[in-house]
Amino acid sequence: MRALALAAAAGLLAPVAAAAAEPALPEIPKVTPIPVKVIVVATFEPGEDKGDAPGEFQAWAEREHLDEVIPVKGTLHPLRRNADGLYGMVWGSPDTMIGSVSDQLTALLMDPRFDFTKTYWLFTGISGVDPQLASVGSAAWSRWVIDGDKLREFDDREVPKDWPYGLFAIGADKPNTLPGATQDFAGFTDIRKLSMSAELNQGLAYWAYGLSKDVKIPDSPELKADRARWKGWPNAQKPPFVLMGETLGGLRYWHGPSRTQWARDWVKLWTGGKGRFAMTNMESQIQQGSILIAAKNGLVDANRVMVLRTGSNPSMPPPGISAVESVANEGAGQKAAFEANYLVGAPVVHELLKHWDKYENAVPEAPVP
Repeated sequence: MRALALAAAAGLLAPVAAAAAEPALPEIPKVTPIPVKVIVVATFEPGEDKGDAPGEFQAWAEREHLDEVIPVKGTLHPLRRNADGLYGMVWGSPDTMIGSVSDQLTALLMDPRFDFTKTYWLFTGISGVDPQLASVGSAAWSRWVIDGDKLREFDDREVPKDWPYGLFAIGADKPNTLPGATQDFAGFTDIRKLSMSAELNQGLAYWAYGLSKDVKIPDSPELKADRARWKGWPNAQKPPFVLMGETLGGLRYWHGPSRTQWARDWVKLWTGGKGRFAMTNMESQIQQGSILIAAKNGLVDANRVMVLRTGSNPSMPPPGISAVESVANEGAGQKAAFEANYLVGAPVVHELLKHWDKYENAVPEAPVP
């Protein structure tokens, strides 16, 4: 210490420079955002948006002439639009299954060039369909979006004998039971925050169903041959049709009768017995989570969100076929589901755009049974 003091007295130590002040924050340029009337959001497109093998978005891009390409920072696919005011985009893939693509929807919502406060959202995509409820190629309008990711799970070999499976709600003590206590999960004290369901605007869902329920979804010899295997399952043997039914989103691609029964039970549990499991997919819960966050921040109106899922494959095998044999059977079903996405969704989109003066400030609703 004495040496340091002598050195300082002799001027041998350089004075400590004062910390530089951070620059003032620049002003964000103000723009007049474009009010977006209707947007279609598809889940994936294996190649280009147009002109190659189709995915969930290509029919929309080509048939609705979504020709104007608008790059959006933070997304991997551009936003597209047509002269009628229909916008559309597909979630881009980072060429890996790692991570979530919800950030891309958030990037779009935060783009200052667009005003989404009165936008009608149509989320479309293919799914596994419950054969108890509908056939492959069918299309379901959802009243609830159910999250199938966040739960507690036991190894099947460790499941108590009186349990149907080892999947149960966080805060519950057995399957098919709502949370009774947070049990200090993530510091939560409010049981309501453990909810796994988001109720959509049911009046809007039934209105959309009313406009599209008679749409004829194309059938094929391949689908007919597959349906013939479902003896004893009347709804699975019907040609593709439009129905009301809930979407269950989960990141794990599951398949089989046991998991299908879990899905039915899970949807029933989280909708108070009012919903029915129709479609399973890997994205609905993520998309709806982004919407809920955006709604809390005043960026969107959650009452204007519609979810339409179409069946590309059954969620379990037909009688006499193992789950291992049937898990990847999506060939003919995918083509039918891609087509159903567009054919069933288009009448709703067209009605909203054609009569925007009517629907801009008044959300259409049909009576809820």
